[in-house]
Amino acid sequence: MVELKLEVGMTCGGCSGAVERILSKVDGVSNVACDIEAKSVVVTASDDSGVTAEQLVAKLQKWSDASGKYVKVA
Repeated sequence: MVELKLEVGMTCGGCSGAVERILSKVDGVSNVACDIEAKSVVVTASDDSGVTAEQLVAKLQKWSDASGKYVKVA
């Protein structure tokens, strides 16, 4: 398993729920753990999935634009 870390400007449970929902749909992702206080997200994916942090940021871009929250690779 590989862990990918993102910095996400989450401010509430709604934000973290949306992030979890979006990232959980990515093929190869097995777990999404959000920490609102630290504004961090740790995504666990299978080794052979080929999932990259940059792909995850791209998946969150529409949500980021609509919510005004930042998303970047940690």
